[in-house]
Amino acid sequence: MTPLKTRRAALRDLEMLVAHRRGMWFDMGYKNKAELEAADKVYRRWAKPRLKSGKLIGFIVEADGRVAGSGCLWLKPVQPVPVPSRPGFKGGGQPYLLSMYTEHPFRGKGVATKIVKESVRWAKAKGFPRMTLHASDMGKSIYEKLGFKQTWEMKLELKPKRNR
Repeated sequence: MTPLKTRRAALRDLEMLVAHRRGMWFDMGYKNKAELEAADKVYRRWAKPRLKSGKLIGFIVEADGRVAGSGCLWLKPVQPVPVPSRPGFKGGGQPYLLSMYTEHPFRGKGVATKIVKESVRWAKAKGFPRMTLHASDMGKSIYEKLGFKQTWEMKLELKPKRNR
């Protein structure tokens, strides 16, 4: 295998990013085709303007002339908080890593690690004080090896009311 090369995603890569996100959900156990297709449409509409504006930064890893995997950083709006370690930090969102996917022939070859490292490098270079993500069971060990720590978050499922 040739060395892995990383590049920034462009708008022309949107369909591949959508397909990779679908692959991620499929591998995590979401198998309903109609739901995945609906999610693709929503994600496409969400991602396109953010890719254009720079609020979504995609990283694509290529090997042997083929796309091996991808992942994205979303500059997620967050409320202002004190950041003692970076007193000059001016805000501008928080990098949130999402939509990580590695094509099956390239799994176990460092593709995901390369995407995460490039994402961290980018965020540090921009002066962001932290980066967050929600890890799948498949990806958790990669993130832990790269220094990510488990945090505590609570959630409440808001079930829609049924019409009677």
